[in-house]
Amino acid sequence: MCELEEIVLDRVQFENVFRHNLINPLVRYLIAEWNGQTVGFASCHIQFVLHHTGKVAEIQELYVHPDYRNQRIGQALVTAIDALARQQGAVNLEVTTNQKRSDTIRFYEREHFVRTHVKLVKPI
Repeated sequence: MCELEEIVLDRVQFENVFRHNLINPLVRYLIAEWNGQTVGFASCHIQFVLHHTGKVAEIQELYVHPDYRNQRIGQALVTAIDALARQQGAVNLEVTTNQKRSDTIRFYEREHFVRTHVKLVKPI
């Protein structure tokens, strides 16, 4: 996670959030392995959204170690999350990424995500 966010996260707070999410049936974590080694992961949160009148699945995090990129691992993670979202009856699969991550944006567009919204963030 620290590599993905390019910051050092507080380990105690991270573990608290992780444990909380593990018991939530609407949060799923997927791990990508290559020859028995963990090389990537993704998380998907599903929530009921009023203006969609149903469930929306959102990729919260997706990361593939740089040494294993361009091996279709990210694509496999997105495919697995898409299947999970469909199984859960989601009406949309969404993802948000920082606008500075142009390679990431191109990746998601290749995976058939469409730019439709602008996300605004207010730190508190």
